[in-house]
Amino acid sequence: MPIIRIVKMTFREEEIPSFIELFSERKDQIRNFPGCSHLELWQHEKEKNVFFTYSIWNDSIHLDHYRFSEFFKETWSLTRAKFQTRAEAWTLNNLNI
Repeated sequence: MPIIRIVKMTFREEEIPSFIELFSERKDQIRNFPGCSHLELWQHEKEKNVFFTYSIWNDSIHLDHYRFSEFFKETWSLTRAKFQTRAEAWTLNNLNI
């Protein structure tokens, strides 16, 4: 069953342009990672330093392969250095109700 992954990230104001650049450089690699079927980046309407990634994965096994990959570790390290506060993440199942 596909899963949805939402990650909330709050950046220091001065890091917003460099984060957007980093995301732009790496988004295609994430989208093409085995098991990823969708990836979006959202910005909070009022709190401009708050961003969310919304991704859809075939299953938690594919998500875990991504999360434990060298590519993710490098990307996350570069991203985390720009945070104002710690990120929050949720993995969700669609109940199809």
